Amino acid sequence: MSHVWSRRNWMTLAAVGGFIAVAVGAFAAHGVADPRAQELLRTGATYGFMHTMATFACATFMQVGARRARFAPAFFLSGVVLFSGSLYALAAGAPRIVGAITPVGGLLFLTGWAVLAWAARGVDPQP
Repeated sequence: MSHVWSRRNWMTLAAVGGFIAVAVGAFAAHGVADPRAQELLRTGATYGFMHTMATFACATFMQVGARRARFAPAFFLSGVVLFSGSLYALAAGAPRIVGAITPVGGLLFLTGWAVLAWAARGVDPQP
């Protein structure tokens, strides 16, 4: 898998996403006074971190024979950009219409999990 969407690249993007999630969570806890902005940042960071970890799980799935797991990171990380990113933007004062993007990110998360469940069927196949 030497193309741009290799396991190595997915894992690198997931690590960057994890870094951002921790940084945003810390900022929410220590750098923001507005309770609504804090909550938006915390929610975005929580879901972002959860789905960067899910991307790492995809690498493990692929390692144990669930080759279809290679499709899930695109959904997970795109979901992070749209879901978490829209919440971060709202916390920074973006117009409320930006919130219309959030559910699209949520649907991408759900799709990623469905793909991962489908991929799990490739682990230890029955003879």
